[in-house]
Amino acid sequence: MNDELPGLLGDLARIVGLSAALAIAERVGGTRVSIPARAHDQHWLVETVGRDAADRICDHFRILRPDGQESGACHVIIPRGPTGCLAKARRRLARELDAGTSAREAARRAGVSERAAFRMRARHRSADDSQGELFQKMMGKVSDGRT
Repeated sequence: MNDELPGLLGDLARIVGLSAALAIAERVGGTRVSIPARAHDQHWLVETVGRDAADRICDHFRILRPDGQESGACHVIIPRGPTGCLAKARRRLARELDAGTSAREAARRAGVSERAAFRMRARHRSADDSQGELFQKMMGKVSDGRT
């Protein structure tokens, strides 16, 4: 099954196992995350997969400067993984955005990428704006006595 997981999830499955990789995809799939050189106990990675697996992931992604010193966090986009039906995910995303949830959080909850959430939010705003303009034009005609 590790070979069936997309890119980075397949790498994570080889490093820490399939269940840990899927747990990461479920928690933060579709979003850009920071993998620190060393994760503290309350870090989402430790909370998701445990200390041992988190340490192995941090070791794998650790960035070192030429002098051997740690150079900060590595930023990666975690693939969504097997999240189910895309249409269902889009409906959930639309509901979350309509409820005022941030694009990032809505994407996480719906199991889609942040990019998809930002695109959907932009389309909804664009549609709302064009309807608002139409409403304003209609109201202007009515208030001017024109029909």
